[in-house]
Amino acid sequence: MKLELDWSAYDAYGQGDAYAAIPATGDGFGKAAALCIGSRQCQKKAADKGVMCPSFRLTGEDLHSTRGRAAMLRDALDGKLGEDALARPAIAEAMDLCVACKGCKRECPNGVDMAALRAETLAQRWRRQRPPVRARFFAQLPRWLPHLRKVRALLALRDKLPGAALVSERLLGLSARRRLPQPPARSFMQQLPQRPEPAEPVREVVLLVDCFSNHLEPNVARAALDVLHAARYRVHLLRATDGSGDLCCGRAAWSAGLVDEARAHAGRLLAALAPHLAAGRPVIGLEPSCLSMLRDEVGMLGLEAQAVQALMKQALMLEEFLARELDAKRLVLPVVPLSGVVATRVHVHGHCHQKAHGTLKALRKLLGKLPGLQVEWIESSCCGMAGSFGYEAEHYGHSMAMAELSLLPAVRAAAADDLILASGTSCRQQIRDGAGRESLHLAELLQAALAVTPGVLNAAGAGAGALAES
Repeated sequence: MKLELDWSAYDAYGQGDAYAAIPATGDGFGKAAALCIGSRQCQKKAADKGVMCPSFRLTGEDLHSTRGRAAMLRDALDGKLGEDALARPAIAEAMDLCVACKGCKRECPNGVDMAALRAETLAQRWRRQRPPVRARFFAQLPRWLPHLRKVRALLALRDKLPGAALVSERLLGLSARRRLPQPPARSFMQQLPQRPEPAEPVREVVLLVDCFSNHLEPNVARAALDVLHAARYRVHLLRATDGSGDLCCGRAAWSAGLVDEARAHAGRLLAALAPHLAAGRPVIGLEPSCLSMLRDEVGMLGLEAQAVQALMKQALMLEEFLARELDAKRLVLPVVPLSGVVATRVHVHGHCHQKAHGTLKALRKLLGKLPGLQVEWIESSCCGMAGSFGYEAEHYGHSMAMAELSLLPAVRAAAADDLILASGTSCRQQIRDGAGRESLHLAELLQAALAVTPGVLNAAGAGAGALAES
């Protein structure tokens, strides 16, 4: 079997262990599936803490858990499902409700990475049959997004004109019950704000403006830039070295199982990052799923090892970077209470990949430093949107049901003047669609608390505090 991903990290698994139950084929891919020892930690009830396994919490079926999927893969690689087993409907059914939350990689006792196993399984299927139009559409979203604003009026009509949404469902399989994001007239990179660089910057950093922040939510990227400038960092923004369009981490293609496309995107991004990685600059991400791609999955694409290792070490979520700067006593960010009368309450929903990489500890630390802020943490599994999953017609009901397990009830219970914080673009879309509430990215919350006018770097005004480690 020719594997599409690099599974060499698993090569040593099971050596000398007669009970490892390693499949007869699949090499490292099979050994990664064999990590599952059937402990059933993934088969938690809906009310349990943690992330895994969102689909099992929904259906209660073994097949829709990490254990069930791993067992199915082992059987396929052992020849128990017949020839060409990875292309069989049984495997597709097992992976159908996997939202690639990565909860199992963190919470499973053996760290089974079902998100990566799913990507390889999809890639093997697409080697044997042409990917459907919808899969290709989502995989190529970074190429589509720059052009979607040209048809903004049509996208708006799709959600307003009776019957139009049903047409898109029949043509592309996009649920008629799901509203589509509306791109702004101009992307973030098309309307870069003119700001003076700090005269004596604390250090230089790279702000990774992902496809979603660039084309769909430029307000998030602008907020992050405001915050970093106010804290006196010199910020580098990336552009492709080959001049062939916007940069992308490859997440959308990876999730669709189109590994070659993901590899091409990640390679272009690495080329643009090369001088910054060599200089040791932190690479700050805003979208958890994209940052996860650079901290984890990029290592399985067979790209230049030294550059990949540097990227995996230097890529940080915004909250991680700021928390580390706090610890190093370098961060001085002038802030004021969001409300001068009473404490502002914020309800925080963590993205699955923030939880998988343990970045919520940094977020907790930062929020605890903001004056006049009362923080409530929402205990929830996956929001159910999971990138394209929540847009797919056959999965819309599953998507909303996952959200209704805990997230949406918690959001609806929040007071009208409370804030909702969610750093994932999919999470914010799900909260908007399911609860009719707007939510903020961390960068927007910090921007709102700035005690300086965005873009003007000066001392904080009278009565302002400073986000700094004491």
